[in-house]
Amino acid sequence: MGVPLARAVVVRRLLAVDGEVALSRLHVRIAAELAGVSERTVWRWLAEGRRGQIEARPRQDGFSLSDALWEVLAQAGGNVAELRRRMLRAQEEGVLEGWGAHGVPSLPTLHRVIKRDLGAGRVLEVARPAGVRAGVEPSPYDRALADLGLVDGAGAPLVVDGPPADVPVPKDAAEAGVRGGGVRLYVPGARLVSTRQVAGVVEAVGHTVAARGMCCVFGDPGMGKSVAVQQAVRLLPGRVPVWRAVAGVAPGLPQLRASLCEALGLPSGALSHRAGPAGQALVRALAEPGVLVVDDAQRLTPPLLDYLRQLWDAPGCAATLVLCGAGSERAVARASALRSRVLTWQQVGRLEPSHVQQTLSLFHRVWAQADPDDIARVDEQMAHGNFRTWAKITSHVHAACERGPARRVDGQLIEQACARLGPYP
Repeated sequence: MGVPLARAVVVRRLLAVDGEVALSRLHVRIAAELAGVSERTVWRWLAEGRRGQIEARPRQDGFSLSDALWEVLAQAGGNVAELRRRMLRAQEEGVLEGWGAHGVPSLPTLHRVIKRDLGAGRVLEVARPAGVRAGVEPSPYDRALADLGLVDGAGAPLVVDGPPADVPVPKDAAEAGVRGGGVRLYVPGARLVSTRQVAGVVEAVGHTVAARGMCCVFGDPGMGKSVAVQQAVRLLPGRVPVWRAVAGVAPGLPQLRASLCEALGLPSGALSHRAGPAGQALVRALAEPGVLVVDDAQRLTPPLLDYLRQLWDAPGCAATLVLCGAGSERAVARASALRSRVLTWQQVGRLEPSHVQQTLSLFHRVWAQADPDDIARVDEQMAHGNFRTWAKITSHVHAACERGPARRVDGQLIEQACARLGPYP
């Protein structure tokens, strides 16, 4: 796991660059990302560095947490109040000086010092017993992770939503097939299908949740990322809350805070424009074990991703962060402090040609009698293993069959359906 650069390292390097070439705003922006602070902070560091102050000026009270006390804080799970109680006990026993402290400060002072050290890049490795999550017994997680296999031994797909293939879909239930589990399927009677790609995401997200880590699910548009993430969180134990937030178009920090507050059930209207109270409310909410899924994460700029990183780094955070979206891996890569904390990277790829026929047969009954050669040709020339494209083709094929019930799903009918997709399927 990468560690944000310390102030002294950043300032010395910027001063060196300033002496060689013209220092630009881009230099400062990159330095801010590497240090995990704002650009304004780096400009202030640089101004003080030019006056000879490279290191941060120590506070007048001079109190700081020694490495021994920092380790005690980690053992206490990041609980500052518990750290102070342990310090008081150590003072009574006469061993406090062995921890590098001569007295016990107030609780607000401890909070301030710890927040300052975290902001300066000091890493808090919270100690937790292996396999144990606060508030959730390990046995349900062990069972859930053991049941994550959603493909058979040969890697073939399985139906994960909807009736069996031989059960007709009633006309009055047709609308239910247009959306399955919140995912647009484009055609009545369609069902969600778990492919090998979906099973891979389920396993990756399940591992990340068990480790309280951070996950990035990425891939080209239409590959089924949202379906896969949705299926992954559905398999978690019922007591684990799942919060879903969608990044808006060109969002600012107030919009991101509003989305997070709404997802977490907080009063977004009252908090989104109040940075301090909103941040405190989000930190308190994320102290509960759960899963925060941020869809369309590729829309987030590095400062917004760094805001998520700060929430996730807050002492006591027990939540898992899942970032999902086409191009989300590139967006996360631009936020180096967040990128270094991603535990799992999971790419969702195309359907394998050998599994397209079986997957489509499970997806909708209209493909049951289609010629596998016709399907293989369309996949090679048009769909290219993209599930969303196949869903749209299925919609047009189904509509043609509804207009002429006697029509057979042959190559000509499939080509007519593909022609409806235009030049950009």
